[in-house]
Amino acid sequence: MNPGPGLLDGRVAVVTGAANGLGRAYARRLAERGASVVVADLDEEGAQHVAAGIGREGGTAMAVPVDVGDGALVEAMATAAAARFGRIDILVNNAAIFLTVGMSRVPFDEISIAEWDRMMAVNVRGTWLACRAVVPHMRRQGYGKILNVSSDTALKGSPNRIHYVASKSAVLGFTRTLAAELGPSGIRVNAIAPGIVLSEPEPTEARYAQATAGQVLPAALVSDDLADTVVFLVSPASDPITGQVVAVNGGGYM
Repeated sequence: MNPGPGLLDGRVAVVTGAANGLGRAYARRLAERGASVVVADLDEEGAQHVAAGIGREGGTAMAVPVDVGDGALVEAMATAAAARFGRIDILVNNAAIFLTVGMSRVPFDEISIAEWDRMMAVNVRGTWLACRAVVPHMRRQGYGKILNVSSDTALKGSPNRIHYVASKSAVLGFTRTLAAELGPSGIRVNAIAPGIVLSEPEPTEARYAQATAGQVLPAALVSDDLADTVVFLVSPASDPITGQVVAVNGGGYM
């Protein structure tokens, strides 16, 4: 899958959690395909760096600082995006507690209530708040694409991080329900469930073996594998698809 340049010309995409990791890869690839990108992240400096890089590469982007668990900040993010670009066509709900925001990897009864609540506030409530903020703009256009980022751990379970897996499982039910609600408005809602993705430039042999251990395909996943799937699912090429979950994990779950 390699959606071509210009596929998203004229579209405006909001990507949350876009200052680092996969979110950064999504933002850059959407810009390469012609979208104007709102780089939204709690890490304001990182978001500015990504937006500036997109600009240097000939794309169009703006950085917006946001904590997706804060409803007022999320509304302000959508307002700023619409004020700058005049519309919002795409939302990629990528912001989550996982790598850049630390989480405990302990048995379920050792997780603190505060950490459980923060996980749900970011990974679940943040997804809901972002959708709530951008959907009015999409409804006015009669068209929009929302892509929620879950995890293949929600499909198969993963011990010692039950709060994370529960939050990503909630995203799946949220996706299917929202797709049913928004379909009559011409808004498509889908999700991806990534497996282990190697984001480091030179992974060790042990890390590579870990990433591919549960896959049926021998090649480890890299950021580009996810970015091209994201482009497809927010582009007109996927217009007949809604309410679906695409596991991008090398066949680690089928």
